[in-house]
Amino acid sequence: MTRIEEGPSVLRSPKDMAVRANIMWAATIALNGLIGAGVSGDWTSYMIGHELTARDGIDHGRTLTIILPAVMKQRRQQKQEKLLQYAERVLGITEGDDDQRLDTAIERTVTFDKQMGLPTSLADVDLDSQAIDPLIANLEKHDRLDLGEHGDIHLEQSRLILQAAL
Repeated sequence: MTRIEEGPSVLRSPKDMAVRANIMWAATIALNGLIGAGVSGDWTSYMIGHELTARDGIDHGRTLTIILPAVMKQRRQQKQEKLLQYAERVLGITEGDDDQRLDTAIERTVTFDKQMGLPTSLADVDLDSQAIDPLIANLEKHDRLDLGEHGDIHLEQSRLILQAAL
């Protein structure tokens, strides 16, 4: 939520330390484990993103804006409940059936990131389908074989995620 609320403010006023502090505080809380206590988390976007950083030098934040929408698309059925919560609680999407709200949430996420000047596809960072096999090989090499909160995102699903990110 803070990202959506404060992100445009940073672009408008990049020297506003209060805005930057809000974003840094939100990032700290998001990653310190406190809000995830007792809840299994899905770090798929992070793990695939780490491989993009290592292989192609893309900073981690940008890898997330590339991979997260692809994860949302490829895992929408498995993540439907959480994605619908995100749609309603973060983006305020309440109209339409489940599929329409999911589509709108993914679309708005991508649109927001583009408005922030962030890449939302592998093409945006000059990568094409030729990058997928080496990335899958690196996931395998680094034992990132069973991603997701249920350990059910195997290399085949990671490949589908990367293809969706093209």
